[in-house]
Amino acid sequence: MRIPCPYCGPRDAHEFTCLGDATLTRPDPAAPDAASAFHDYVYRRDNPAGPHRELWYHGGGCRSWLEVTRDTRTHAITDARFAADRSSAAQGTEDRP
Repeated sequence: MRIPCPYCGPRDAHEFTCLGDATLTRPDPAAPDAASAFHDYVYRRDNPAGPHRELWYHGGGCRSWLEVTRDTRTHAITDARFAADRSSAAQGTEDRP
């Protein structure tokens, strides 16, 4: 599998480490059901068949975190971008210099 790093270009997957699901959000520790929410956050995972967003670390290259959209059935990658771009888009600061 080749992962298209936005900085280094297409690279072999052996240069990367997969962290896992990029769609998870950490629960609020002050919530009344925090213990149950953290249990689900840590131990319960979906096993999707099809397109899935994952976090990958390019340790053998530019040392950047990437958000990769990969089809779990075929391993075809349809999108790869810096994970920092994901967090700035969520904060509404995507157009900064």
